[in-house]
Amino acid sequence: MNLLTEILIFILSGLGLLFIALCMRFYLGRRRAEQIWAAARFPKLENLGTVKQLSVLPLIDDLTAKDGLSAESGVSYLVRADDTTILFDAGLNQAGEHPSPLLRNMEKLGVSVDQIDMVFISHLHLDHVGGMRYQSKRTFGLSGEVVNLVGKRAFLPTEMTHPSASVEVVTAPRIIAPGIASLGVIPRQLFFFGWTLEQSLAINVEGKGLVLVIGCGHPTVQRIVERAKQLFNLPIYGIIGGLHFPVADKPVQRYVGTDNWPWNPADKQSVESAIAALKVNQLRLMALSPHDSCTWSRAAFQQAFPGAYRDVRVGEAIEL
Repeated sequence: MNLLTEILIFILSGLGLLFIALCMRFYLGRRRAEQIWAAARFPKLENLGTVKQLSVLPLIDDLTAKDGLSAESGVSYLVRADDTTILFDAGLNQAGEHPSPLLRNMEKLGVSVDQIDMVFISHLHLDHVGGMRYQSKRTFGLSGEVVNLVGKRAFLPTEMTHPSASVEVVTAPRIIAPGIASLGVIPRQLFFFGWTLEQSLAINVEGKGLVLVIGCGHPTVQRIVERAKQLFNLPIYGIIGGLHFPVADKPVQRYVGTDNWPWNPADKQSVESAIAALKVNQLRLMALSPHDSCTWSRAAFQQAFPGAYRDVRVGEAIEL
C-alpha cells in the first residue's frame, strides 16, 4: 500500500466518521424535537387586540420589484402595524459590506433605522441575522459595521446578544405589541444546520383575522398554523414569508434546511401536502417568498390560491 492510498483511506475514514456523527445527531435531535412538540401546552393568549392597518414591505429577498434595489438570498421585512414598526430579520450581507444591501434598500425605499421600534429575529441562521460573522457570535447585525439600536427591543428565538438593542429571548408565545404576538419557538432538527428554533409573528387585523409572518418555515407551515390555532380563536386570514420548498430548481437547498435524511430530500409531495393543509383555512392572502422556494413551488401555490396569491418582492409592499 503506497502513501497516496493510505492518505485516501484516512480521508475517507474521517468523512465516514463525520457522516455517522451527523446521522446520530440528526436522529437524536429529531426525536427530541418531536417530544418537545408533542408535550407543548400553552395557554391561549387572551386580549391580543387588533390592528387596523398592516403593511409588510420586503427589504431583502431573492427578487426585487424594481431596478436599483438589491436582491440577495436572505430575508428582511419591515412590518408596520398601526403605530408599531418591526424589522423582521436582517438579511444575509454575504460580502460583509457597509452599507449592507439591507441599509441600501432601506435608504432607497425611504426607511430609516430611527423608524424601527423593535427587531424580531425568526431564527439564528446566517441569511436571517446579517451573515456568518453574526451567526457565529450568536448575534445579529444590520450591516458590516455596527448600527446603533439603543432603545429598541429585540425579540430573539434563542440565547443571543446585541451590543445596543434591549434583548429579550422568546421561549414561549407572548404578545409583543397591541395586536401582535410571537407564536413562540418551534424546534426542528436539520440534518446539516442542526438544532433550529424558529418563531413567527401573528398579527390580528381588524375585521379579517390573523396574518402570519414567517421567516423560513423550517418547523413546517402546518405546525406554525397549528400553533396559531392553539393560541387564538381567530381565523387565519393570510400568510406572508418563506416556507422552504426548494423542490425543483434549487438543488443544494433540497438537501439542507429540511428535517429529512439526505437521501430523502424535499420533494413535490411535501409542497402538495402543505397546500392541502392550508386550503382548509380558506386563506385570503398567500404571499410566498422566493427565498429557498423554487419557481415550481411558487407556481403550485399560485395555482392553488389564485385569488389570494402574491409573490414577495423587495420594494413591493403587501398592505391590508
